[in-house]
Amino acid sequence: MNSDIYKKLYRAKEFIDDCYDLKIDLAQMAKQACLSEFHFLRLFHKVYNKTPHKYLIQRRLDKARELLKTDSLSITEVCFDVGFESLGSFSSLFAKQVGATPSEFRRESARKMFLSVFHPEKLVPGCFMLIYSR
Repeated sequence: MNSDIYKKLYRAKEFIDDCYDLKIDLAQMAKQACLSEFHFLRLFHKVYNKTPHKYLIQRRLDKARELLKTDSLSITEVCFDVGFESLGSFSSLFAKQVGATPSEFRRESARKMFLSVFHPEKLVPGCFMLIYSR
């Protein structure tokens, strides 16, 4: 694969990164790379080891994790702010990917934040405490 193809794919990836919260489809992504949809899909998967759609979903979930660490937005607001159109699909994809529902993730993040401020020693694994307390 020549460097021109990599540049085109990177340009499309940047488009996904910048527009993750919008309703974008394969045709729009392929257009950014100046490639046909099929060719773009095949090359994107080959280079990034995931389909453009999976990359878009991953980007949205990463942003959702970031937003859920704060308490300023409701879970529904986070869902729609990152580009999902259904709270149910957002919650199930989030749980599948992260291993916790959005509300569980938020509670655990708040707990870790509290511990890091008021009891940082509780976040240090026990094995490190044994090694360094000798």
